[in-house]
Amino acid sequence: MATDLDLFTDDLTATDGDDTRAHASNGAQTLPGSLLLALNVTDRDTIAELYHRPEGELRDEYALQALRIGVLALRQARGQVDGEVIQRESQRMLANLEHQLQSHAAQMQQQLAGSLKEYFDPQSGRFHERVERLIKQDGELEQVLRRQIGGTDSELCKTLLNHVGSGSPLLKLLTPDESQGLLGALRAMVDQQLSQQRERVLKEFSLDNKEGALARLVSEIIAGNGQLTCDLQTKIDLIAREFSFDNEASAIKRFDKLLADTRHAVNANLTLDDDASALSRLKKEVLGILESHHRLNRDFQEEVKVTLATMVARREESERSTRHGVAFEEAVCEFLHRRAQHKGDIFASTGMETGQIKNCKIGDFLIELGADCSAAGAKVVVEAKEKADYTFADARKEIEKARENRDAQIGLFIFSQRTAPPGLDPFSRVGNDVFVTWNAEDSTTDLYLTAGLEMARALCVRAGRQSEAQAADFTAIDAAILEIEKRSNSLEEITKWSETIRNNSDKILDHIRKARNSLERQIEILQERLHDLRQSVQARIS
Repeated sequence: MATDLDLFTDDLTATDGDDTRAHASNGAQTLPGSLLLALNVTDRDTIAELYHRPEGELRDEYALQALRIGVLALRQARGQVDGEVIQRESQRMLANLEHQLQSHAAQMQQQLAGSLKEYFDPQSGRFHERVERLIKQDGELEQVLRRQIGGTDSELCKTLLNHVGSGSPLLKLLTPDESQGLLGALRAMVDQQLSQQRERVLKEFSLDNKEGALARLVSEIIAGNGQLTCDLQTKIDLIAREFSFDNEASAIKRFDKLLADTRHAVNANLTLDDDASALSRLKKEVLGILESHHRLNRDFQEEVKVTLATMVARREESERSTRHGVAFEEAVCEFLHRRAQHKGDIFASTGMETGQIKNCKIGDFLIELGADCSAAGAKVVVEAKEKADYTFADARKEIEKARENRDAQIGLFIFSQRTAPPGLDPFSRVGNDVFVTWNAEDSTTDLYLTAGLEMARALCVRAGRQSEAQAADFTAIDAAILEIEKRSNSLEEITKWSETIRNNSDKILDHIRKARNSLERQIEILQERLHDLRQSVQARIS
């Protein structure tokens, strides 16, 4: 069995038919270690056998074994040579070839050693014998050197004697006593040149020679000195006249007059004694502007005081009565109605109507998602509350009852920021209910209410999935919801910092900006995902 498995591993990496015979004739070829096959099984017997095995690794191993057995059977049917036999014969041929190569190498080594020993053996080698005969005493090399440069009768000695000997022409030229020799000629030529140069230099530096260099230099110095003295005196006199106060046209006199005129003009324009001066006119204009600003500031302060007093009185009156809760609900109604129109949803104020529960009017507003939404017809009930001592637990009970009363899938509870429970996060979610805090007079809190509405829409879409065919990837929606909750809590904490730490206002405002940008970005992601989901569902329906 182990032999068959090995053969199967070799067969699985080989190609079929003519390619196998071509590989056998052309030599080994590198094949991949694995081969991916995607097969559609239609044979009922094969399907029955595979179906009895559990899906996964066991079924894949069984299919591979069946494929191996089939491949082996097909190869045996074509009469192919067993791979093991070919491998064994190849190993035997390689062993014989290796033995013959080793024998030939040993024979060649012996022949080479004999030939080298015949020529280079220290005792009897031909090379050693020839070198010994060449360099020994009175040998061939010594005889040749002695004949060429050895004694007085050698060829070298004879040649040197002919060229530099006592009677040679070179020695005659170098003899000091010989007047016609080289040294005599050089001595006479040097004496002649020195004498001529001495006479020429003395002639140039003699004042008797008017054309000499020294005489010309003295003449030029005398002429230049006289002209320089005359020009220098002229320039000194001109400069003295320009800096003399006695000369009315001098530069210093004109400069003094200009300074006096400038001083007089500055004094005339920078004095308060003269009403026509520039400083007096500037003072009058500044005083007029300050008086006007003071009057406008006083009128503005009076107007602000009256307006603030009116607003404070109106707020105190609203807080003393039950009207402040109604005003909050009206502001929420206006905001939700505007957002519903923008989204194409159906908005209704249901606070004065009874719902599914008998004589129950819980549920201030109801939003029904429009036809463009993938969860068209889903309902979101909204409860707005501006009431002191109203806890989060009370809000959960009320919004749950509101969902039941208005037959809504999702609930949105809006706390007034003025009366919200202490420590309550501005944005949170519990199951299918979303809780936010909002201040109608603070536009920065509109982001919480907008995020709450978008989360309620997303929860409606997720709750409205009816079959696996309409299922979508809600990973991005869930991540956006979590990011909105996280950034909302961070924004509330940063807002508290801004109220207590004035020295770090730049840092706090930067954190608020980042948190607001992140919230807006997550809301946009949520809207895009809902839009993609809506299009996907509409495409499947059509």
